[in-house]
Amino acid sequence: MAEESRERLLKKVVYYENCPGCKVDQYKETQRGLPIRDLLFIGIVVLCNVLPISSLFPFLYYMIRDFHIAEREEDISFYGGFVGCSFMVGRALTSIFWGVVADRYGRKPVIMIGTIVVVVFNTLFGLSVNFWMAIVTRFLLGSLNGLLGPIKAYASEIFREEYQALGLATVSTAWGIGLIIGPAIGGYLAQPAEKFPNLFSKNSLFGRFPYFLPCLCISLMALGVTIVTIWLPETLHKHHENSRPSADSEETLDAYYVSDTKKTNQKAEAEKTSKKSLLRNWPLMSAIIVYCFFSLHDMAYSEIFSLWATSPRKLGGLSYTTDQVGEVLAVSGFSLLIFQSFLYPPVEKAIGAIATARIAGVLSIPLLTSYPYIALLSGFTLTWVLNLASLVKNVLSTSIITGLFLLQNRAVEQDQRGAANGISMTMMSVFKAIGPAAGGAILSWAQKRQHASFLPGDHLVFFILNVIEALGVLMTFKPFLAAK
Repeated sequence: MAEESRERLLKKVVYYENCPGCKVDQYKETQRGLPIRDLLFIGIVVLCNVLPISSLFPFLYYMIRDFHIAEREEDISFYGGFVGCSFMVGRALTSIFWGVVADRYGRKPVIMIGTIVVVVFNTLFGLSVNFWMAIVTRFLLGSLNGLLGPIKAYASEIFREEYQALGLATVSTAWGIGLIIGPAIGGYLAQPAEKFPNLFSKNSLFGRFPYFLPCLCISLMALGVTIVTIWLPETLHKHHENSRPSADSEETLDAYYVSDTKKTNQKAEAEKTSKKSLLRNWPLMSAIIVYCFFSLHDMAYSEIFSLWATSPRKLGGLSYTTDQVGEVLAVSGFSLLIFQSFLYPPVEKAIGAIATARIAGVLSIPLLTSYPYIALLSGFTLTWVLNLASLVKNVLSTSIITGLFLLQNRAVEQDQRGAANGISMTMMSVFKAIGPAAGGAILSWAQKRQHASFLPGDHLVFFILNVIEALGVLMTFKPFLAAK
């Protein structure tokens, strides 16, 4: 009987006083049912951070045109690529720094700083009066916002093990929805003096700054989210040398258990000091590299889709207005929310994260090949087919990203997750910085060769996107991708 009691006690965990991570662990022990509140918190934090990344895509073509920096119409996409990539360049330079800060001081401070930065610099971007002001404000928005890396670590720590996949799926779902709803907001609310002359005069603030309204709405949302983050619990464990177990723990543990725990903690600390460098952790690094390739593809696709849809028919585009682009992306975003909330977790559980990502990548290739042919349609048929293609493409892309999030966070322990996600965000941001710049330049080049004998016009653009997608799929196989 005494032996059974000691075994039961040895299975208990020591919770330290004044440690936020221990408080979260205690909360998880009592957690029952679906953690809806925590899922909503994570979802809105990620969403407000992602919206500024893509909200400019529907009106970027018109913004660059209004800056009068492009000498020819075909060059607008080229300059648009630089505005699109400046955010990612800034984030690439500082993501590791923010990851280290999150590991040392906590996830919550970095999350709160990130939402505040959105409020300030996204608002200033909407007030840009020239090309260089747009570049600088987007760069500062990216470099001072280190939220996305720590929020992935946070999502893997706030939930019980059985809900971790759902937590990271929420991050990627909010990410995917943000990349879709952001352009929808930008498309509907840009140029309000032209679309809603009864509400906004040309001499008003929104008439003089036609792209300020969507930025202001997103910044106001970020302000509300900043207030909400005050109630977010911290998940980082902070055990100091003079830390001691809480009163509840001491009452239930005998001297043998406390002594054994100290030995276990000393052993764990010794193991930590001998851990391999994150850069030598191949399960982590291989997942990050694959993630970077798919992120390059997704960012290039996001920019190309909006620029292609708003380009004139004579250049191979759809001659869509910002409203029409917004409608297409809004439909995709709603469908993505349903899929990731209800279908992705059981699919990932049944076949695994790697197989899910691999299948989604393979299905994306024939879908992208069809886009130049979709441009030949018109009327209701064009609307219906384009909405369906956009919906399926975004569901597939988000499924890939979710699986790779899971692999990255499973490859490291908690004390390294902030830094690991910082490395991931840095490398991903480099690739995503290449995406808009290269995508805009390639689209501009493709639109100048409408009658080429090999891959004319937009066929070239979507072929290059497919090459990147195919490379990503090949890298999901062994020996390259090593899941832990």
